[in-house]
Amino acid sequence: MSEIRFDDRVIIVTGAGSGLGKSHVLEFAKRGGKVVVNDLGGAVDGTGSNAAAADLVVTEIEASGGTAVANYDSVSTPEGGEAIVECAMDNFGRVDVVVNNAGILRDRSIVKMSQEEWDAVLDVHLRGAFCVSRPAFRVMKENNYGRFVFTASAAGVFGNFGQSNYGAAKMGLVGLSNVVSQEGVKNNIKSNVIAPIALTRMTTGIMDNLGLQLDPEYVTSMVVYLASEECEQTHEIYSVGAGRYARVFVGLCPGWADTASEHVSAEGVRDNLDQIRDPSNYSIPANAAEEMVEAMKLIKG
Repeated sequence: MSEIRFDDRVIIVTGAGSGLGKSHVLEFAKRGGKVVVNDLGGAVDGTGSNAAAADLVVTEIEASGGTAVANYDSVSTPEGGEAIVECAMDNFGRVDVVVNNAGILRDRSIVKMSQEEWDAVLDVHLRGAFCVSRPAFRVMKENNYGRFVFTASAAGVFGNFGQSNYGAAKMGLVGLSNVVSQEGVKNNIKSNVIAPIALTRMTTGIMDNLGLQLDPEYVTSMVVYLASEECEQTHEIYSVGAGRYARVFVGLCPGWADTASEHVSAEGVRDNLDQIRDPSNYSIPANAAEEMVEAMKLIKG
């Protein structure tokens, strides 16, 4: 069985100074990749900065014979995103993979959440992924090759109490990845999403004592595959962690339509809700156009 390799490939991983990001860059480097270890070095809530986190990871990679460069720019501004990609270009001459992993937490119930807490989380997770992905996409398009992995969360896909900012940002990443996957088709640029389950400094106290093996390396295995040349999947979401890997998807029920009446009343919707909600014979549209095709099938009979 052949080994997945990243020789001559350049990989950017944001938030790579610890946890999942660190696990990712160590594995990419081990497999021959040249990695940009981006980390602002802030606290879990995003405050502060420290170059030591990224530097220590680079030192570890180089001590093992790998190739890496540290980057300390914030993902949350266009200037920071451009600088991260420029770091890859200046040091290695290309960008092949972007793993959008950087994140912070500011948990609070929605009625108590401040505007600043909302903005801070969306700035790092969602705005940050856009700010890095946009300049990286330009480079990938020129080379007709690229792989994006966006780090979402079950909190976004399914919801979690006290995380309206985090959940909104994480589900936003699903939408961003879906569009990137569409726009990248002609240039062999794939884009996928992971919803990881792992024990990191962001999940300490939340996932302890579950009796599960929550090492970040379990998540890294899927990330490495999705970032590889062998990956042909795109526009997909995967729940990953503790040795379990499962696809998550947004499905479309066949639904109900009334095309004979001049208008559909709220009572009509109510009386046919079982059929509207019936998941039998669901489909998984690959884009908005396919969703419209499915709707037209029912509407036009």
